[in-house]
Amino acid sequence: MIYSLRGKLISKKIGLAVIECGGVGYACRTTAKTLSEIGAVGGECFVYTYMNVREDGIDLFGFADNRELGCFKLLLSVSGVGPKVALAILSDIDPNTFALTVAKGDHKRLSKVKGVGPKIAQRIVLELKDKLAKEYSGGGISAGDDFVDSSAFGGSAGEAVEALCVLGYSADEAERAVRKLDLTLSTEELIRLALKSMAKF
Repeated sequence: MIYSLRGKLISKKIGLAVIECGGVGYACRTTAKTLSEIGAVGGECFVYTYMNVREDGIDLFGFADNRELGCFKLLLSVSGVGPKVALAILSDIDPNTFALTVAKGDHKRLSKVKGVGPKIAQRIVLELKDKLAKEYSGGGISAGDDFVDSSAFGGSAGEAVEALCVLGYSADEAERAVRKLDLTLSTEELIRLALKSMAKF
């Protein structure tokens, strides 16, 4: 399994980046977000990768950061969602917005993405919210823990915790980060500040 690539960016087209490492050019299918962040052709770039093995071939996907890769893997876990649809969604919606969209159950936002119909959008929200709910409830909090009970995370704080879980953080990590913030803030602001604080560690 190829975990990541670092090398010279020798080609960049819509949905595709070619990175040369040790004289070999690796074609990575990717999102508009990653293409905008990996720099110009001729320079050095770095991407996290995901290898998709099929009966008729192998595809390599590249992402500028782990959050986008995490969202891509989550989308592939949804029945009926393949790499093409996952890339389309992440090209249109950044990881933070995607996490918030799922947490809010906003399938209409997902259905606006080209190639994503209402049924697929509803399935994405339903399956990923269920996964989050299981993880969130499974990370139960004991009376001796040094933070509030999970039932206290309602409204924007609860949505922020769920969104952080979509981005790959555990329920425990998300709860700890959100608890340190002003819980009267909006969901978007809580997510932004929580990500900022966790990035320091």
